[in-house]
Amino acid sequence: MTGASTEQRLDQIIREELQPYVRQIDAQGHYPLGYLEALGAAGLFGAAGHESGQTHRERVRLIEKTAQTCLTSAFNLWCHLAAIAYVGLGDNERLRREVLPGLLDGRLRGGTGLSNPMKYYAGLDRLYLSAEPLGATGYRLQGTLPMVSNLGDNHWFAVIAGTTEGQRIAFFLPCTAQRLGRKERAGYLGLNGSATYSCVFDDVEAGEDWVLARDADSWIERVRAVFILYQMPLGLGLIEASIGAMRKSASRQGGCSRYLAVQPESIEASLAQLRRRTYELSVASALSVSWEEALQLRLDTVHTALLAAQSAMLYEGSAGYLQYSGSARRLREAYFLANLTPSVRHLEMLTRRLTGEDRGLTASS
Repeated sequence: MTGASTEQRLDQIIREELQPYVRQIDAQGHYPLGYLEALGAAGLFGAAGHESGQTHRERVRLIEKTAQTCLTSAFNLWCHLAAIAYVGLGDNERLRREVLPGLLDGRLRGGTGLSNPMKYYAGLDRLYLSAEPLGATGYRLQGTLPMVSNLGDNHWFAVIAGTTEGQRIAFFLPCTAQRLGRKERAGYLGLNGSATYSCVFDDVEAGEDWVLARDADSWIERVRAVFILYQMPLGLGLIEASIGAMRKSASRQGGCSRYLAVQPESIEASLAQLRRRTYELSVASALSVSWEEALQLRLDTVHTALLAAQSAMLYEGSAGYLQYSGSARRLREAYFLANLTPSVRHLEMLTRRLTGEDRGLTASS
């Protein structure tokens, strides 16, 4: 499909498979399965073996457009597209041959269990999963991941486990693996439709077919920028929708919102810069080594998203204060984005470390 026809098809799927269910997703924790399946069936997830700059750009646009309507669905989409990238950038040809096609056409869904490993590699936490070698048959996995999103019976997800020899191994395994227990997590401020579970690995036997990368340390360097890149459009879409809400309510009550300190024009200018930087990064030939730039852009995006969501609430006044108003939902979504790994405090630490600005700071200060 051409760029124009792809955009038209995406707009149609959003109208038919997402917009009618946004309230249900937000208020009742409905999982947007039909939307994800429709995107895959339309061929919008990309082609097998093409983890190129153009593919990244198209996926960023897909997430951004989704986030303009529903950040829960966009987050599920981020999980799925990140999982596709994990397999595409992994070392397991069998996973690429037998599992990746189902992820690309929507028959299977993918989750990302890398929140804990990302914190481990940043020096913030230990690895929660351990892998015991079983000779030629694979590994036995033990441990608990407290939160993994976009999971279900036809879902696969990535994890990293450590061995007693100091090795770290990446796996990609199905939710139906024997001795893998899942308990749904709910009661969050928002995004309760994200199919988030705690996962208990009680001697889960992971065969060699599920080994995504035997050297997870090297593999994480290949995927971490994509992990971050696909989060940027979550914020871009939310900012765009918040600006739209401000524009729509500008004339209410005599147009008094024009006296507020933050106006849509200033947020639009910030959005334009963030969008330019994001799409430039998506097609960068050295995306895998653009770590510092990706972290700073992610931080700038979430700060602007928080500002945009709060500004839209102030613009709308009492209409925005209804529990399930669009602006109230986006405010909750913005706080989710601020806490999504890497969280704001995690990002602030990493960017300061990379620039040397954390010198003199201690845990107590």
